[in-house]
Amino acid sequence: MSDELLRAPAEAKYAEELDYLESVDDGPKPFAWRLSPRMVRLFVLGSERSDGLDREIGQKWFGDRSFVERAIVTLASDRGLLLIGDPGTGKSWLAELLSAAISRDSTLVVQGTAGTTEDHIKYSWNVSMVIAKGQSRESLIPSPIMTAMERGVIGRFEELTRSTSDVQDALISILSEKYVSIPELDDDNIVFAKPGFSIIATANSRDRGVNDLSSALKRRFNFVRIPVVTNKKSEAEIVRFRTAELMRRHSIELDVPPTLLDILLQSFADLRAASTSATSDDEKLESALSTAEQIGVLEDAILHSQFFGDRALKAETLASSLVGSLARRSPEDLAVLNKFWHGVVEPRGRKDEGGPWEGFLEGGREAIAKLS
Repeated sequence: MSDELLRAPAEAKYAEELDYLESVDDGPKPFAWRLSPRMVRLFVLGSERSDGLDREIGQKWFGDRSFVERAIVTLASDRGLLLIGDPGTGKSWLAELLSAAISRDSTLVVQGTAGTTEDHIKYSWNVSMVIAKGQSRESLIPSPIMTAMERGVIGRFEELTRSTSDVQDALISILSEKYVSIPELDDDNIVFAKPGFSIIATANSRDRGVNDLSSALKRRFNFVRIPVVTNKKSEAEIVRFRTAELMRRHSIELDVPPTLLDILLQSFADLRAASTSATSDDEKLESALSTAEQIGVLEDAILHSQFFGDRALKAETLASSLVGSLARRSPEDLAVLNKFWHGVVEPRGRKDEGGPWEGFLEGGREAIAKLS
């Protein structure tokens, strides 16, 4: 089934692993959880020899173990969980994995935007049924959050701080009272949350000030801050993991030379350092320079090499993808990249005559010239 979908949810993609973990799980399970907290952590972070399993469980989220453990403990206490951090730090992916492991359903999602209303987190009505038969439970359309309440599973709320204060206030009631009232109905007009219901919300730290969370809503959540991955080894693992998935999906057989991966990681590290030391926004790239954006750059280069190159990843292609992905503002971003190429990449290219840094230098110069 997962092979027939463009992007299968985690519970479908890793169904075999989840079935296996359920079959060997003898640990205590909070509420109606499908897996014990220990097995949830193992599903997310992967197995080790000391776990004593008959098969290996792959690591799916790369980060500090303590973040995952705190998130699991929060959900076991039936409090709301808020994952907060910079864009591209894997908040949504972690939320999806936790929902898949705990509930075997990660699709009960509300996407927070300026247009999100109370109806999106409570309920709305099937207008044609209301006209024909009047308002009833049959004509009511439950939101993903209400569905999660009725089933006693995890509901997700993406980009919480992009929602208006009215929506956030409605969420306070759900998290506090654990029920939703339906005043339009005379009977059967309250939906109570079953044990196991909780909400995993995500928020970008860069959105602070868009719609700040009230102190009342903050009290209903346990915060887990997900930092930007700066450890090169961990970052390389994440990039390899995501890139391997892309190549399997497209049936691509193409080697990613370790030297080119090192160049990509080093370039992002240098650009982050330059952004930190910049004194104005014009001296910074608009990009967050996250791990997710690194993955996007490498995926773009791989697909270009597969479809329009000679099916071998070259430094020139990688450089062109990096410039094309990060040059979002003209002329500001192009000026930052041009400065980086002259001040950082050029000296390395001269030292690495005939090597990948020289090819990276030339590919970047050409891409910047085309966009300028």
